[in-house]
Amino acid sequence: MPVYTLPELPYDYSALAPVISPEIIELHHDKHHAAYVKGANDTLEQLAEARDKGSWGSVNGLEKNLAFHLSGHILHSIYWRNMTGPKDGGGEPLAADGVGDLADAITESFGSFAGFKAQLTKAAATTQGSGWGVLAHEPLSGRLVVEQVYDHQGNVGQGSTPILVFDAWEHAFYLQYKNQKVDFIDAMWAVVDWQDVARRHAAARSRADVLLLAP
Repeated sequence: MPVYTLPELPYDYSALAPVISPEIIELHHDKHHAAYVKGANDTLEQLAEARDKGSWGSVNGLEKNLAFHLSGHILHSIYWRNMTGPKDGGGEPLAADGVGDLADAITESFGSFAGFKAQLTKAAATTQGSGWGVLAHEPLSGRLVVEQVYDHQGNVGQGSTPILVFDAWEHAFYLQYKNQKVDFIDAMWAVVDWQDVARRHAAARSRADVLLLAP
């Protein structure tokens, strides 16, 4: 029985056009994301076999595979929900739209929405090779931080919770934007679903005390 399953898209393939083409959405979700789900399940089976046989020679590689595929599955699951059609998405979070706590947290953490937007854009666009730009809630300070994710994990604060993710892998944009990653990241802001980001922010804040429990 597979442990992980590919989530259905919350919209059809054409919902994010013209920012992201239907062809990219279909390939990205049905092929790339599906491959990470399969990779995570396959690796769990291989680890179970290694435990049963007491054969630990491959454990280092298997653990790396699990981190890669599972993080890919998690980040993509957030990515699809972080976006909505251009008619409903984009702009910036405003108190009038019911996301005032998120708007306040962005201003407190980055000085202004414009400063935050510039930092996340640069973080996503300058990630070397394959990776992500991520807005995350950091539980020790209670602040929001921008992080660069290489491949699917690494270079992030342990315990931080991603609430907005920009996929900067070539498979996310190359068919439409060619090698112009910056153009893709700039366009992505038009489909951000701030309601979804605000819900994730509220959920992350509610469990902020679990990282370092008091004795």
